[in-house]
Amino acid sequence: MSNDFILETRNLTREFKGFVAVNGVNLRVKRGTIHALIGPNGAGKTTCFNLLTKFLVPTRGRIFYKGADITSVKPAAVARRGMVRSFQISAVFPHMTVLENIRVALQRKLGTSFHFWSSEHTLRSLNDRAHALLEEVGLRSFADTLAVEMPYGRKRTLELATTLALDPELLLLDEPTSGMGHEDIALVTALIQRVSAQRTILMVEHNLSVVSHLSHTITVLQRGSILAEGPYEEVSKNPQVREAYLGAAVAS
Repeated sequence: MSNDFILETRNLTREFKGFVAVNGVNLRVKRGTIHALIGPNGAGKTTCFNLLTKFLVPTRGRIFYKGADITSVKPAAVARRGMVRSFQISAVFPHMTVLENIRVALQRKLGTSFHFWSSEHTLRSLNDRAHALLEEVGLRSFADTLAVEMPYGRKRTLELATTLALDPELLLLDEPTSGMGHEDIALVTALIQRVSAQRTILMVEHNLSVVSHLSHTITVLQRGSILAEGPYEEVSKNPQVREAYLGAAVAS
C-alpha cells in the first residue's frame, strides 16, 4: 500500500441473506484530500460507509488504514488511531453550554470522558484548547449558549467540533448537510473546507453542489460497485454516471 493513501479497501464486499449490498469495492483515499462517495439511493453508500467505520463486518475483503489492516479492529480502537466518524462519535449534551460540550469532548481524548465529577479547576485547564476549537469552527460567540438553544446548522457545527476534539487524521462525514437550508449548507461547506487543511476527509453527500465545490476525488457507486471515479469535471461527463445518477443535475 502506497503512503500516498491513508485508507484503502480491497475487494470489500457485504452480503445480506443473498443480497450483495457492496460488491468488490476497491477504494483508495489519498492523504490531504476531500474524497466524496456518491450514488443513487440503494447504491451501497451507507453500507460501504458502515463497513469503513467498523459498524458492519465485511463478508469478504480487507480494509487498510495508514498501511495497517484494520478489518477486524473495533470502532473505538480505530477512532483512537485517528479515523473518526463525525455525527456518530460526537458528545453533544443539549443542556450543557457549547464550551462545556467541547471540554467533555476533550476529556475523551484524555481518557476521562466520564469524569463529570472532575473539579472545575481540572476542566478549566482544558479551556485554551476548547476556545481554540470554537474559534476554528466559528462558534466562539456561542461559548456560553446552551446546545439546545442553537440553530440546527450551528448544532451540526458543534457536533463536528466535538469530533475534531479527538484530533482525527481521517474524518468521515455522513451526509453533513442533510436537512439543511441554503444558509446552513453554505456555513457547513465553508467549515468543511476550513477544517480539511490539516486532515483527510471522506464524505457521503447527496448535495451535488457541495460535492462539486469541495471534492478532489469522487467515487460513484451503483448497485454496490464502483461505476466511476475521478474529479467532478471528469465524472460528471461520464454517460453512465449521467444515466445512473446525475442526469439533469449535470446537464443543467
